Amino acid sequence: MKTINAFFCLIFLVALQPALAQDESRIGGLLAYGTEIQNLGIGVNAEFPIAGKLTIAPSFIFYLPKDEAGVKINWFELNGNVNYYFVDQDGLGVYGLGGLNYSSVKVSAGGYSISDGQVGLNLGAGANFDIGSSVLPFAELKYVIMNGGQLVLAAGVKFSL
Repeated sequence: MKTINAFFCLIFLVALQPALAQDESRIGGLLAYGTEIQNLGIGVNAEFPIAGKLTIAPSFIFYLPKDEAGVKINWFELNGNVNYYFVDQDGLGVYGLGGLNYSSVKVSAGGYSISDGQVGLNLGAGANFDIGSSVLPFAELKYVIMNGGQLVLAAGVKFSL
C-alpha cells in the first residue's frame, strides 16, 4: 500500500513541474459511470503537458454510495494516466490513454465491513471539444484491467490554468 501511495505522489509531483512552466495545463471535474459497480461517480481530473503530444492526466473518481438490501458499498478510484494526442486540430483533440489505476471498495452489512484495494491498468480513449473559451468539454471511455474489470464512461469539463 505504501508503494502505491508513493507512486501516485510521484506522478502528482512530476505533473506539477510542467504545470509551472506551461500555460496549457488544465484542471476540471467529471461525471462517470462504472459498469462493475453500476453506479454514477463524481470526480476531478487534471492534464499537464510533458512533451509534444503527451500529457500526464491524474484523476480521482468517487462513486456514489450504494445501499442494496442493507449492504452498503463505497467505491473510489485513483488514476495516473498518460494521454497521447493523435488528433489536435479544428477544435477537436482525440487521444489514447494508458496508465495505472488503484480502486478501493468497502462493503458494510450488519455492523461488519470489509474492504479491498486493487491495482489495475487503464486503457482507453477520449476527446476534447474546443468551444473557444477557457472551458473545455471532454468525453472519455476506458477499461480498467483488474480482477472484475470495469468499463468507465466519463464526461466533464477542464479549465485552463
